[in-house]
This record gives sequence, C-alpha cells and structure tokens, in this order.
Amino acid sequence: MTAPKNIERLLQIMSKLRDPETGCPWDLAQNYQTIVPFTLEEAFEVADTIERNALDELPGELGDLLFQVIFYCQLGKEQGLFDFALVVDKICNKLTERHPHVFGGLSQATTQEVKQTWEGIKASERIGRSLHSVLDDIPLNLPALSRAAKIQRRVATVGFDWDELEPVVGKIHEEIEEVLVEVNAPEQDPQKVTEEMGDLLFAVVNLARHIGVDAEQALRQANIKFERRFRGVEALANVAQKPMKEHSLAELDSYWEQVKVNEKTKA
Repeated sequence: MTAPKNIERLLQIMSKLRDPETGCPWDLAQNYQTIVPFTLEEAFEVADTIERNALDELPGELGDLLFQVIFYCQLGKEQGLFDFALVVDKICNKLTERHPHVFGGLSQATTQEVKQTWEGIKASERIGRSLHSVLDDIPLNLPALSRAAKIQRRVATVGFDWDELEPVVGKIHEEIEEVLVEVNAPEQDPQKVTEEMGDLLFAVVNLARHIGVDAEQALRQANIKFERRFRGVEALANVAQKPMKEHSLAELDSYWEQVKVNEKTKA
C-alpha cells in the first residue's frame, strides 16, 4: 500500500526531525511516554474546535492530531516494532472485520444491530488476547465521565444493566440521599463524601447513557454555556459600574436571567 505524496512528505518530515545528527533536539528527546500528554491535548483541541463549530480551524487541529500518530510510528520504526504502513493495515483490517454488513456480504443492519455486532466482535478479540474480564483493556487515562460510560456499556453487553429508565433514575435519587447523609454527618468524613459523590456522578452518567446522551460531551457543552452566560453577567455588572463582589447574589442572579432572556431573543 503506497501512501499519498502528502503522507509521504509528512513521514519524511518526521524522520528528519528525529535524525540523530541533524534533527530537532526537542523531538529527539521524546519517547512514547512523554508524547502522551500532547496527544491528549491535541485530541481535546479537536473536540473543542467541533464544539465551537469552528470548522475552518478543524483541518489544522486534525493535522496536529495526525502528527501525534506519525510521531508514535516513527518511534516504532526506529525500534523495529512497527511503522505507519502497519498501523494503516491494522485499522483497515479492523474496520472491514467489524463491519460484516458492509464488507462481508451480510444484509444491511439497523444501527442497534451494528452496535451489537461490533461489541460481539470486540468481545471475541478480547478472548483471543487472553483477557479475563469484559472490563479488561479499558484505558485508565480516559476522561472520567467517558470511562464511566465505557464501563457501563461494557457490562451491559453481558446483561448487567437495567432494561427500564425508572430504576436508573431511582438510583440517582438514592445516591443523592447517601451524599447528603455523609455531608450532614456530625463528624464529616471527606473520604466518604468523595466516595458517595463519585457514586452519584457514576449514576448520572448511567442515566445519560440510557437516554442516548454522551455525558462527556454534554458536560463540555454545559461548561461552554455557563462560561458564555457568566461572561454576560460580568458585562452587565461592568455596565452597572460596580465590582462583582459588591453585588448581592440576587442582583447577580437577575443579571443571569437577563442574559438567558437575551440569548432566547437572539435565537
């Protein structure tokens, strides 16, 4: 498989950056472990660009993310472990194997059937790698909300899941009560409060999963909305020519409501 000329150019640039004699000192100093934080950062920048609908910026951000892949491939090539061509072969094989309804001659399937087939194939692959739990190989460094959802989806494949929404919601109320018990305890134990708060967040992620919402994406959007509205509150406080700290909570809340009304009017 021959890579397009622009990919070849990128591979050559990466090789040049890692040249022991003429390469870049910073690039030469890197290894798999030191590159990981940059990979995560670039992935989040891609997500942020999409969330902001700044699609004109997306090619550049995707290029930065692609460079991370190229960097790992260069390290693998130097160590005689793998190269870019092998990485491409791996993903091509995986995609064709996991889409038998497209590449395997099977009849067209519904979205739900495709998901079930995908999870079934992944489960077979885990067995082939001598993994012993459906929870094996879930990355520890995933964002916590995303990892919680992935854990929940994985255990659901073996039947450990509610079929109805009512107990899912009931679990959230139960966890709220348990948080309040610990918060209001005569001698509050911070570790127990944290544990119960974690259980509550896990239950909320489960509700998001059951209603088809990506909890990580939902929270990112909520963060963006809150920041936008709070900046609006700051602007109104500035118009009033009074520092934020000198406003009462009622005043700030009235600014908040005004910002929300303005957003609806503009929409």
